[in-house]
Amino acid sequence: MRPPETASATARAWRVGELAKATGLTVRALHHYDQIGLLQPSRRTPAGHRIYDPADVARLYRISLLRRLGFPLNQIASVLDNPEWQMAPAVSRHLRHTRDKAAIAARLSARLAAMAAELARQDNPSPEELFSALEEMTMLDSTIRTTTGLLVYDDVNAAHDYIVRVFGLASGEIEGTPEGDRYREVRAGDHVIGLHPAASGEFRSPRSLGAVTGMTVIAVDNADAHYARSVEAGAEIIEEPVDQPYGIREYGARDPEGQLWYFHSPLD
Repeated sequence: MRPPETASATARAWRVGELAKATGLTVRALHHYDQIGLLQPSRRTPAGHRIYDPADVARLYRISLLRRLGFPLNQIASVLDNPEWQMAPAVSRHLRHTRDKAAIAARLSARLAAMAAELARQDNPSPEELFSALEEMTMLDSTIRTTTGLLVYDDVNAAHDYIVRVFGLASGEIEGTPEGDRYREVRAGDHVIGLHPAASGEFRSPRSLGAVTGMTVIAVDNADAHYARSVEAGAEIIEEPVDQPYGIREYGARDPEGQLWYFHSPLD
């Protein structure tokens, strides 16, 4: 049983909207974490509103850190509950990563300041300076940007299970609606692919549309090994592994609703 709340304890509590705003996460994500038991609020108000305390915030930090390290949601709970998992080493790794990013940003800031001074003197920056600035910009961008693709399916659950089982992608978040439709996600490394339920008119799967208007291309370590795995799991192959003149080896597959998937790896 929790002790009676003091004024200071009450002040150190956050409703779900406040926690989302403070952390940059979405309310939807926090609701999902609650639904799957990954981060359940310490208490609720009589009206049912979620209330999070500092211990909940600490757990949320660990969840977010593990997601950044590439752990799928269905593994994070077991990692957090492992008594050998310690927060201090994780914070140290996070600190090193943040310092690396800060050092890159500081170098870029100094380089831009020098370039601005040259331009003020009506001198053009050298190509070498521009190359260095571009490299540092890319290094910063690659650590902070992610993308989410969306694929439309008539049966989102069946599509999710097929993609995870046959192509080996990791399972991601799931969300239901009052109408019973379900949005699900799969993950390919840091890339998130949303599986969106079909809707009359605007959103239709290739199977119901009778045409394919796009494809999903994923980089893997070894295209031939991934091809063998997919074939063993029952994939419908539309193109066997082939060397392409632009330096990759790739193969293609079609899922049960007609979405096209290509998997490739660099040629040695």
